[in-house]
Amino acid sequence: MHPSSELRGTKSKRLEGKRIVLGVTGSIAAVECVRLVRELIRHGAEVFPVMSPAAGRIVHPDALWFASGNRPVTGLTGNVEHVSLCGKGPDRSDLLLVAPATSNTISKMACGIDDTPVTTFAVTAIGAGVPVMVVPAMHESMYAHPVVKENLRKLESLGVGLISPRLSENKAKMASVEDVVLAVLRRLGRGDLKGKRVLVIAGSTRERIDDVRCVTNFSTGRTGIEIAIAAWTRGADVELWYGSSPEQPPGLFPSKRFDSLDSLNALVTEATLVFDTIIVPAAISDYTVSKAPGKLGSERPVTVELHPAPKVLRSLRRRFKGVLVGFKAETGTAPDELEKRAREMMDSSDADMAVANDLADVSDDATRILIIPRKGGVRTFSGGKTEAADAVLDEVVKAL
Repeated sequence: MHPSSELRGTKSKRLEGKRIVLGVTGSIAAVECVRLVRELIRHGAEVFPVMSPAAGRIVHPDALWFASGNRPVTGLTGNVEHVSLCGKGPDRSDLLLVAPATSNTISKMACGIDDTPVTTFAVTAIGAGVPVMVVPAMHESMYAHPVVKENLRKLESLGVGLISPRLSENKAKMASVEDVVLAVLRRLGRGDLKGKRVLVIAGSTRERIDDVRCVTNFSTGRTGIEIAIAAWTRGADVELWYGSSPEQPPGLFPSKRFDSLDSLNALVTEATLVFDTIIVPAAISDYTVSKAPGKLGSERPVTVELHPAPKVLRSLRRRFKGVLVGFKAETGTAPDELEKRAREMMDSSDADMAVANDLADVSDDATRILIIPRKGGVRTFSGGKTEAADAVLDEVVKAL
């Protein structure tokens, strides 16, 4: 057993059973491909590298062999690798991912030229109906060339997916490994939220005591960001509103920031809320604070007044008629009592579903949750936060 197999599925099972051909071409961004291969494997995929001669001058084939557990195709042989992996046979791959894709390779793909292993695989895949995605990487002046732009449009018209580069330092840099993986997850995902509009509200609020201090909580926003990512990979049009959080969301869907309860309420009031579902794992303050001007001195005791705050879920329900999902966190609570309190929250806000947990069951990467739909039985999930996000969305799909 190759050591790479020990990584398979350690982050998620979203690519379990998927066979991905990775076409590597002669951009310096090819140095990112070892990490890209490993990340795809961590989500369950099996990866088959294919390299152009120029790619072999930047990253050694043995590096990709080590990363994937499969010997890279660096030249076509009597095994007709392009047909067996990207043709119409029963063992063909689920995706050809060309990353990085140079302007040379992009233009050859658009014109049906197959003079390297990668372009031959591309011609075969497009002709056989195998999904293809390209990740451009080149200097910005090359990316701006009218013919290169036209060739990208031509590829898109053929159904080839484009993962746009990051424009920085006069370069069209290959999209980050994380963004490439997410785009692959969306292309090969279940698609059960395709066409659905999803708003996720995540992170925590901060209520200011004075100009330098605040009342907040320990929420990282990780669960909410995982739900937003999971919904996007399942085909949804996602918008994320997030408050205070050390986590940074990917730049693949629109997001808005809020800081305090007031700023979140302003978003709720101003937004049109044209969504099919709103999911609210945010740790929103139950209190507002009477803010003092300036900075309070530390030489004497200070009394801070906390005032009960209006519930954001209720405000959302007044303006939103779709599927509303609220979250309830408690501490030191038995499962029966946790479910009872979650149902009370669900009833008071007229939510369609509640997700509840005890903070003692939460760590950086794992959680235990109760998923309580208004109709149907309670589901208990224990595991990683990535899988927990999918568990919540499984129930949302049923409710839509």
